[in-house]
Amino acid sequence: MISQRPAAAAGRSEAGHWEGDLITGTLSRPAIATLADRASRFTILVHLPGPQHDAETVRDALVQAMTMLPARLRRPLTWDQGKEMALHDQIAEAPGMPVFFCDPHSPWQRPASENTNGLLRQYFPKGSDLRVHGPDRLAAVAAELNGRPRKTLGWNTPAALLATALGNDSHS
Repeated sequence: MISQRPAAAAGRSEAGHWEGDLITGTLSRPAIATLADRASRFTILVHLPGPQHDAETVRDALVQAMTMLPARLRRPLTWDQGKEMALHDQIAEAPGMPVFFCDPHSPWQRPASENTNGLLRQYFPKGSDLRVHGPDRLAAVAAELNGRPRKTLGWNTPAALLATALGNDSHS
């Protein structure tokens, strides 16, 4: 549970603490997994091929995305209690990232994720068919979001803040 998450994850001073969620399209079938870094708001969009977003599909896609991160950015992942995370122990094991869960019906415990999902609705409106967006389109949208200056970041971009954190972070 989120109450057991390391204290460093509660702050926003250390890159690599992630919040995740799914955004769904028509009939809640197609989905995109979203990962947002708490400190930099850097966004990773994870393509979920096909109409399924069951535990196995989400596990495979998240493990693939997270193992591509440098080890120092594989700190805790916080998610809601959706059934897509039934294999959370396997998700945590492969990239070495512990998974924590928010309290039920408490989306405010993942503010970076909720804000990111709101921004993503500019690109993927509710009710739209997400199957038409492949990995290249998701990468382009993520790059655009990560290059967008944000007031909450002192008009820095998520990409610049993450790059700074990687350059200054002495952890491995």
